[in-house]
Amino acid sequence: MTAIISASILSADWSRLGKQIDEAQTAGVDWIHVDVMDGQFVPNITMGPFIVETCRRITSLPIEAHLMTITPERHLESFAAAGASLLSVHVETCPHLHRTIQNIHELGCKAGVVLNPGTPAESISAVLHLVDLVLVMTVNPGFSGQEFLPDVTPKIRQIRQMLDAIQSEAWLEVDGGISHTTLPETYAAGARAFVAATAIFKHSQGIAAGVQALRRAIPA
Repeated sequence: MTAIISASILSADWSRLGKQIDEAQTAGVDWIHVDVMDGQFVPNITMGPFIVETCRRITSLPIEAHLMTITPERHLESFAAAGASLLSVHVETCPHLHRTIQNIHELGCKAGVVLNPGTPAESISAVLHLVDLVLVMTVNPGFSGQEFLPDVTPKIRQIRQMLDAIQSEAWLEVDGGISHTTLPETYAAGARAFVAATAIFKHSQGIAAGVQALRRAIPA
């Protein structure tokens, strides 16, 4: 399975968003990641469907909408209509997770399920065969620029084993504090998709250098 780098625009320079997404795409990122925060499930408020629609006009790359909201099922249709390719919801906020995943697929999008650092891997076992992506948070969600939590690594390894046991082709993704120094640890644990914000958009030598540093960190 080829490794995926997903550029989170949470750390982009919003005065030059179009140019920065173009730079990231030219540098070789695979996906664009949009962090949707409602100020309730997480302590920050960020972007809505109009940002996904803006990104869709800028790029042809797949767009991940990561819904960090307490009622994600209310917003699935609007994000799908805006052009999201993949909709990811948190197991912590979805009492009807099975139905939510079905709804995402009915809207023509890939479905992802997300776990916070303190949420056990077993919480997604009943829907694992239905999802296209499992996203393991390696920081507590809410803000970019946080430090990677190494305590989450065993859970990444556990979910890799769970996916392999059912011969799932779902992506195993990590998000939070991912850089050229932390990526190898998560890759060794079984992750194959890597969300990076600060490491790309705030790299001291520019976006292209940030992407290249991440690519070089992927084991051959």
